Amino acid sequence: MSEKKSGKRPDGRAYNDMRPVKMQVGVLKHANGSAYVEFGKTHVYASVHGPKKVHPRHMEDGEKAILRCRYNMIPFSVNDRKRPGYDRRSVEIAKVISEALQPMVFLEEFPKSAIDIDLEITQADAGTRVAALTAASLALADAGIPMHDMVAAVAAGRANGEILLDLTKEEEDAKDAVDMPVAMAHRDNKVMLLQMDGDMSKEDLKQMLIVAKEGCSELAEMQKAALREKYKVE
Repeated sequence: MSEKKSGKRPDGRAYNDMRPVKMQVGVLKHANGSAYVEFGKTHVYASVHGPKKVHPRHMEDGEKAILRCRYNMIPFSVNDRKRPGYDRRSVEIAKVISEALQPMVFLEEFPKSAIDIDLEITQADAGTRVAALTAASLALADAGIPMHDMVAAVAAGRANGEILLDLTKEEEDAKDAVDMPVAMAHRDNKVMLLQMDGDMSKEDLKQMLIVAKEGCSELAEMQKAALREKYKVE
């Protein structure tokens, strides 16, 4: 594990520390499965509906379920009020999250069905896609959807010359900022998502992957703890 260097970031965190994280499952009464996740000031609700019939019918797959994801930042989630509804960025992030989760789900168990994941960002301060992906995996587990493994996600990056874990919006806005969202499966650390925004050296990339792996491992334990908390035997 990399060495902690405390008190260097604006919020007092070590370079490879997560923001305060909160996870809870079973938060929405009318969903088949749901989760709430906080990464600092980034807050996400995830709900799962299905397996269910596909509408319109021509979209169904006779051999497996289709996994559909919707990602939405509500208007008051950011300082500058966002226009309501889905936009190009929302569609792109939803596609990324869906593709990261599909290999983990036993879709072949539910032919001609749909599994819908709805993600609502109620407050945003960077890292929304990784927080949403982490919440989506939790919600699928809460819904009892059979999976090969769960997925945890976090962003590593660089700001002000330092390699960082779980960047804030302030850090993302640094002149030399690099942002790298990463998602990994729990058991074998298989990379399910890796995106990069910015220029970096091979050494920076190597260090970012190290801190991202540590962050995903930390989040994986929190996901399991959240599920145990709901389903613990009294």
